[in-house]
Amino acid sequence: MSTVAEQIVATLTASGIRRVYGIPGDSLNGFTDALRKDGTIEWVHVRHEEAGAFAAAAEAATTGELAVAAGSAGPGNLHLINGLYDANRSRVPVLAIAAHIPSAEIGTGYFQETHPQELFREASVYTEYVASPSQMPHVLEVAMRAAIEKRGVAVVVIPGDVALAEAVTKRVTAITPSLSRTVPASGEIERAAAALNDGKRVTILAGAGTAGAHDELIALADALGAPIVHALRGKEHVEYDNPFDVGMTGLLGFASGYRAMDRADTLLMLGTDFPYRQFFPEHATTIQVDIRGEQIGRRHPVDIGLVGSVKDTARALLPLLERQTDRDHLDDSLDHYRKTRASLDELATPSKRGKAIHPQYLTRLVDQAAADDAVFVPDVGSPVVWAARYLTMNGRRRLIGSFTHGSMANALPHAIGAQAAHRDRQVIGLAGDGGLTMLLGELITLVQNKLPAKLVVYNNSSLNFVELEMKAAGFVNYGTDLANPNFADVARAMGIHARRVEHAEELPDAVAEILAHDGPALLDVITERQELSIPPAITAEQVKGFTLYALRTVLSGRGDELFDLARANLRQLF
Repeated sequence: MSTVAEQIVATLTASGIRRVYGIPGDSLNGFTDALRKDGTIEWVHVRHEEAGAFAAAAEAATTGELAVAAGSAGPGNLHLINGLYDANRSRVPVLAIAAHIPSAEIGTGYFQETHPQELFREASVYTEYVASPSQMPHVLEVAMRAAIEKRGVAVVVIPGDVALAEAVTKRVTAITPSLSRTVPASGEIERAAAALNDGKRVTILAGAGTAGAHDELIALADALGAPIVHALRGKEHVEYDNPFDVGMTGLLGFASGYRAMDRADTLLMLGTDFPYRQFFPEHATTIQVDIRGEQIGRRHPVDIGLVGSVKDTARALLPLLERQTDRDHLDDSLDHYRKTRASLDELATPSKRGKAIHPQYLTRLVDQAAADDAVFVPDVGSPVVWAARYLTMNGRRRLIGSFTHGSMANALPHAIGAQAAHRDRQVIGLAGDGGLTMLLGELITLVQNKLPAKLVVYNNSSLNFVELEMKAAGFVNYGTDLANPNFADVARAMGIHARRVEHAEELPDAVAEILAHDGPALLDVITERQELSIPPAITAEQVKGFTLYALRTVLSGRGDELFDLARANLRQLF
């Protein structure tokens, strides 16, 4: 007979799992030894379990399949929790094996004792504790199905002694996704079609739920004469081959997307959980389509809610729609988008010699040099802003990140998982200097696992987006300085090809060199610290906050900071 751990590995193998991310530990010995004996599943050794969970999330996001991370008892599996939160909130299927202390010691305050089944519950769709071999493999099967079908994290908590115990059954089941369609009732479809036909200025807000429904999305926009605005997670699915695209809205978006939403009398929300209430139109009729009924009306009052997939719901709607012949709203929105896009492109220019490099220019060069099927992974903070505005999607490229959970330090570990799952595909992490240093040790993971991921570091010696938030709220920047090393030197010391760029004229060749390198590579770029990313709609409160920031900065004896801010952003104002 095999052990329970061997039974777990056999089930993973039968279900098509190709790798597990983690760090070994004594409570995991039964599991890792079972992986060794099996020999078909790769053990991707990370330097921090948080990185392993992020990596698993990225694998799941780019493959659409279940990915696995593991952590040893106590602190080992607790380190997983931030990456698992990210995976769960991004709605990607991840299984976590959380080893536990010896079962006889639970409840005694034993060394490294925690209660992981309680701690992981909020970061998962399913968490269960395995107390005896008789619970396996049933609990594992339930966990895997929950992760796959609910598109989230499932955690199996198992003491090391139970994992090493003899299995009580030879049962091994392959757990694979089921195929299904979800379409709203015909009466609800008819109500929505009538409301859309009555609309004179229809705008579509499209999110990540439009994945796989690009043709249907375009057909809807054409029938309705509707501009398409996208949320950040919808960018990769919406932006390409789209004559109705008017850009993105929200805190990271730009004016044309906000304007197309604001002027709408009818808003059609497709597969989006866009969270910022202040960017929704106040008086528009709102129709929301989502596969998850509990999402409808969560962000903004909804007049008609349709529970269904975007693809199938759009197909049901299209035959009932009357073609909108008045295209004024669409034409006006597209014209405004062209002007807004041109203004943004004008900012993606090289700086003068001796001046820090504009992050817009860096991002545009990366976009132009990257492969047609590149996977881009921006860090939370200012790299996400520049990715949202300057990366071009084409239907083959991917854009993943911690867009809902909003965790710092995601770019490097996400890049690890994306590259491990796609060895022959170009993976580019757009790393903030704060995010990179938070999990800096994972650079060694790239080398150890021979992962050729590329990292572009936006090195502005600050927690840049936090500084922007402080300015908008009226606070003098405090506690945001970063005393950075030369990241290229650090990377080279770890065995990674690297280059540092301080002058804009050197940047095109450096970007091309780093992206073309056969192996892991890092580009350390000194970028402008004071570059502003202005949201599409500036509130009176933000204007007041910025004025207070200016006054307080002068009074604190740091007036030179205001001069630097004005110098860096004059081109955005004139």
